[in-house]
Amino acid sequence: MQALRHYLLAVQFFTRLPVTGRLADWVGFSPAMLRASAAHLPGVGWLAAAVAAGVYAALYLALAPNPLGPLVAAVFCTVATVLLTGGFHEDGLADVADGLGGSYERERALDIMKDSRVGAFGAMALVLALLAKVSLLAALGAHSLATALAALVGGHVLSRLWPLFIVRRLPHVGDTARSKSKPLADQITGAALGVAMAWCVAPLALAWHWSSPATIMAACALSALGAAWMARWFSRRLQGFTGDCLGATQQIAEIGFYLGAALALGRG
Repeated sequence: MQALRHYLLAVQFFTRLPVTGRLADWVGFSPAMLRASAAHLPGVGWLAAAVAAGVYAALYLALAPNPLGPLVAAVFCTVATVLLTGGFHEDGLADVADGLGGSYERERALDIMKDSRVGAFGAMALVLALLAKVSLLAALGAHSLATALAALVGGHVLSRLWPLFIVRRLPHVGDTARSKSKPLADQITGAALGVAMAWCVAPLALAWHWSSPATIMAACALSALGAAWMARWFSRRLQGFTGDCLGATQQIAEIGFYLGAALALGRG
């Protein structure tokens, strides 16, 4: 029951799904619970993957054999996931791009990241990230529906695992006084990381079944590489991370998963 409470708290925090009323009262809240809910972030990816895959498959099949069907399906499944999460991770990507693109000074970059307005670097990052997602998912769908669904399932879940390693490795350098997500940024335990990795087993096994082993291995490798590059960037520029950094890492890791799958299929 406690694990279920932690999972529902993660759903409440990272999605727009309603966890209200009596259910919210039953779940409860405390900084310690919010900290424990971080282990279930890949589990939230299950919901995002289910929504994305459902929308993609429905439009793909409804529009077949139209050659633009995969592109339309890619656009609307991306819209569906943004609506589900409220653009939580995309907002982090824009803030990081504005901060680190707008200044080489650490303190100035952190100040820019706190600004709710989107600047030129943030707008460019959002546009390019969405174009990358849509084009890659369309390319994967042009190969086969099963391949696109495998990428969606694996990408949404695995990309939510990698930010937890940043929490494990780097210190939090955000505004702790105003940050509602500060408990999530506290040092994560090895046991919590184990729970997070356990959430990834079934989706990756399903993706492995729907696609080829080489495709999923390449996708996982490029996703991990993207997350590692982001961690190194944050360590060098900020000497730590903020909540926005975690959202940005999720976006880059998700795109990396799709790109790795597409490159593996191209080689094949």
